[in-house]
Amino acid sequence: MAGVDILASAMSGANAAYLADLYARWAEKPDSVDPSFAELFGALNDEARSVLTDATGASWAPRLRGAFGPDPEPLPAPKKGEKPAPAAPAAAPQMDKAAAQRAVLDSIRALMLIRSYRVRGHLEAKLDPLALQVPKPHPELTPATYGFTEADMDRPIFLDFVLGKEYATLREILAICRASYCGSIGVEFMHIQDPEQKSWIQRRIEGAPWLKAFDPAAKKEILQDLIEAEGFEAFCAKKYATTKRFGLEGGESTIPAMQAIIETAAAGGVNEIAIGMAHRGRLNVLVNVVKKPYSAVFSEFRGVSAHPEDVQGSGDVKYHLGTSTDIEIGGRMVHLSLQPNPSHLEAVDPVVIGKVRARQDMAGDTKARRSVMGITLHGDAAFAGQGVVYETLAMSQLIGYRTGGTIHVVTNNQIGFTTVAAHAYSGLYCTDVAKSIQVPILHVNGDDPEAVVFCARMAAEFRMQFGADFVLDIVCYRRHGHNETDEPAFTQPLMYNRIKEMRTTRTLYAEKLATEGSIPAAESKAMLDAFNATLEDAFQAAQSFKPNKADWLEGHWSGLKAVTVGEEVERLHETAVGLDTLREVGAALARVPADFGANPKIMRQLEAKKQAIETGEGIDWATGEALAFGTLLLEGHRVRLSGEDVQRGTFSHRHAYLVDQKNQAEYVPLNNIRAGQPKFEAFNSLLSEFGVLGFEYGYTLADPRTLVLWEAQFGDFANGAQVIIDQFIASAETKWLRMSGLVMLLPHGYEGQGPEHSSARLERYLQLCAERNMRVGNLTTPANYFHAIRRQMKANYRKPLVLMTPKSLLRHKLAVSTLADFAPGSSFQYVIPETDAIAAPEAVKRVVLCTGKVYYDLLQERRDKGVKDVAIIRLEQLYPFPKTSLAKTLAPYVNAEVIWCQEEPENMGAWTFLDRKVEGVLREIDIKAKRPAYAGRIEAASPATGLAKVHQQQQEALVRDALGLS
Repeated sequence: MAGVDILASAMSGANAAYLADLYARWAEKPDSVDPSFAELFGALNDEARSVLTDATGASWAPRLRGAFGPDPEPLPAPKKGEKPAPAAPAAAPQMDKAAAQRAVLDSIRALMLIRSYRVRGHLEAKLDPLALQVPKPHPELTPATYGFTEADMDRPIFLDFVLGKEYATLREILAICRASYCGSIGVEFMHIQDPEQKSWIQRRIEGAPWLKAFDPAAKKEILQDLIEAEGFEAFCAKKYATTKRFGLEGGESTIPAMQAIIETAAAGGVNEIAIGMAHRGRLNVLVNVVKKPYSAVFSEFRGVSAHPEDVQGSGDVKYHLGTSTDIEIGGRMVHLSLQPNPSHLEAVDPVVIGKVRARQDMAGDTKARRSVMGITLHGDAAFAGQGVVYETLAMSQLIGYRTGGTIHVVTNNQIGFTTVAAHAYSGLYCTDVAKSIQVPILHVNGDDPEAVVFCARMAAEFRMQFGADFVLDIVCYRRHGHNETDEPAFTQPLMYNRIKEMRTTRTLYAEKLATEGSIPAAESKAMLDAFNATLEDAFQAAQSFKPNKADWLEGHWSGLKAVTVGEEVERLHETAVGLDTLREVGAALARVPADFGANPKIMRQLEAKKQAIETGEGIDWATGEALAFGTLLLEGHRVRLSGEDVQRGTFSHRHAYLVDQKNQAEYVPLNNIRAGQPKFEAFNSLLSEFGVLGFEYGYTLADPRTLVLWEAQFGDFANGAQVIIDQFIASAETKWLRMSGLVMLLPHGYEGQGPEHSSARLERYLQLCAERNMRVGNLTTPANYFHAIRRQMKANYRKPLVLMTPKSLLRHKLAVSTLADFAPGSSFQYVIPETDAIAAPEAVKRVVLCTGKVYYDLLQERRDKGVKDVAIIRLEQLYPFPKTSLAKTLAPYVNAEVIWCQEEPENMGAWTFLDRKVEGVLREIDIKAKRPAYAGRIEAASPATGLAKVHQQQQEALVRDALGLS
């Protein structure tokens, strides 16, 4: 805007006529003016072109040339530092030229004024229904800034159909601009770089079409939505006065907005809509948008569980619950689902987007991505304050995460609990973060329902047109406190004194419709009375209401079952694969097209894989993983892997995507096993844990037949996504009856790399384990990894799997498997017994129990020292605890003491979780040991030392201690 600003400052006084004359000459012949002025006019041309272009893209500037008449006499360019000579007295023939100069000057000034309204008009929009936030006049929106006076107000100005008019007076221009940009809607769109998107928004906003967009039938629909929104909250307040419900009072326009978005999207071809939101207004959305029966909600107010009696689970408070339904819109069936989620604000955002992506992939909508849409509803303070909002926005156009655009609806209460905007965000609006990815933003006064619905329709149309996100900021208020029992006047007395005076949005709108003659007051009252009667009937029905069906294992989940606490923990699933199939996949892993320029180092790795498959020996971790992926693909399952740098692998071990060294082309061996196979996808994610893990979890909620894995760059970094782990992965099944088969791969192991590159915090996952909610393992062989991954799809239920995956073991000469370990007759090993030739069990003096990488340290030390009377047993799965397998493995060691060895400090790792469980096993079998002893690092605040020498000393000491050598 530099050129525009400079020109604006010069557009007054004696300079104006001279500049207009220079501009005319420059427009005709750019090199005819001094270079400094050419640069200035060029800046105007480049930066303010949008004001010189009408909605059809026709250029205005060339047409100026004809406005000047004959070319003027050449004038010498002023020298640097020299003031222009005063114009000579105008002779009669020069009068036309003077008039033309003024006309050009008027046009330039007017177009700059129009542009300012497009950029800054929202600053004077009347957005606050409480009228407490009165916008201050902005100088760039005043005609005087551009040299206009009151005498200029009624003189026609040439616009060349900008604002849809060839000529308009300044008074007319201001009326159109203020109606378009300073009324009930504030528009932020000039930050968008795509000219087509800007032009699209401009065409729909200018002229304030919402003022005449609705016929009486449409207005009646809006009124009905407001009646249902307000009526439900008022009914609940009357019947359940002391119960928290986080009602929508003050923000009722959210409901007609949601209806408008859904109807418009459905008309545009959307078949399914996934909705995520915070708790405020959830019950209203549940019943009035997603059509959960009123009687079901009223029964929950009575304390009746939302789960059927024969379904286990803790349940959750009603303002965390979700539901789904199919509704008919315009003759088409559309599936609506409201995702359940906890009070952790905005954590549901990436979950919803991941679910949308999965549904699109399942439908084959992988290019346009318009058939399924996400809507996320936000509070103003949360949208501005929660970092996962930005993480979700940042994913919106990335290859592995795009969904064709999400509509974000902010129910802007102008307060967060007790925190006002001045303390809640540093920007001008709570939505400012969305501008980072060029999202258009409409701010709208919530007490103007027609403007709200107009904006909602526009949001859906934009998404369908451009496949991009859109933000609708409904500025409203919160009639009660943070909840219905809170007293907001403690901290916001002025706001709540004003709110007490406010009539409801429905009341104001009904009066407006009666005044204009659209809907008589008597008809509006009859509509309200009829709805209240409906609610009363539902209230009576709720007294005997009982949920009779759980829908969580229907549709895409049919054929799967719930796993109850008492069922067998150590079932063996059919995870083995025939040798021919294993060899087919193995051959594909090493096969590269002849004309593909793979990196020579990788070619050597591929040759090693080929040799391992052909000989059946020495199959490493990455190859075992690839065999699991490839065999699942051949069995009809898609595989999706995401995380930071997963295509190559953080430790340069996976190389799932090969890159041509000459042209950067990609080749994916796993997608070239057999013609017609499903697709393997690995996406290097943005540098995010919270958002991406939430996305992948959401993907698993929609598609139980695809193996979905998220890999942390280092296991320690998963703590950046702790909310997703705690509130969704570990507890969603018991709270909301939502299964997930998500796999979390967390590189773990002490190699002296410091405190943030050692521990994946195994103890935290184990602490979350109960009620068969997930599996946690720390595996030691590629074959066991293979079986664990395949079990995720081969079991007839879905559980999250958390794996502590190796780093140094990826290339460890002992951490290998044979092809027979993957073939028929093999299966997942919950416990791996002693495998070396040592003393007979009764002669063993010590049994060391361990898990993961430390096994190989123990094994090497035992071999180096020639120890024969110490057995080493590996717990591969830590939860559900393999009690039966462990008892069977320990029983022969009748004379041995039992040691638990771990690398982690004593207050971390698995020790505190397993101590009593191992003790329980020992007390049930007839051996000498009755309690395990501990060998490992001492308690510590930090997970590991950052000093290599100290690390080595600690590691050697714990290994010797475990083996009884110290």
